[in-house]
Amino acid sequence: MMDALLDQLRRTHAGDPWYGAPRMQFLRGLPAAHASLRPAGSNHSVWELVLHMSAWTEEVRRRLAGHSPSEPLDGDWPSAPKTPTEPAWASALLQLERAHGALIADVERLRPDDLDRFVGDTREPALGTGVTVGAMLVGLAQHDAYHAGQLALLRQLIAASDAPGERATK
Repeated sequence: MMDALLDQLRRTHAGDPWYGAPRMQFLRGLPAAHASLRPAGSNHSVWELVLHMSAWTEEVRRRLAGHSPSEPLDGDWPSAPKTPTEPAWASALLQLERAHGALIADVERLRPDDLDRFVGDTREPALGTGVTVGAMLVGLAQHDAYHAGQLALLRQLIAASDAPGERATK
């Protein structure tokens, strides 16, 4: 079970997932100006999605370390900078890479019986509590796959907004 969880977490991030492309494929090479765009009809920018995924990865790490479940310390949807710069965007991507790498290291240190430990006392789907550690890790992989799909759509919308007559907003 542990190997399967690690495999899914790795594939969703930068591997070869069954469903298509991993999230990092949609992030590499994207300029900060594009990452900050919110195409018409989009609730979030690529940058906001990156910060959101980083925040929840860190929250899962906190839970694995025995802390009480809560929203991420940076909030559910951390704000992207108002003025996008390449260094700030590179920092956001590095934050996601580091959070993912640290999570993998944390999971590798778990014992098989840790997967059956419950996270939180009651089931609260929005907070991801009342499930086992194993279910939480599967849920994080599902969460990241869901947002990878959003990243794919946003990249398409951003590319289309570069076409004459189209416009995305910040």
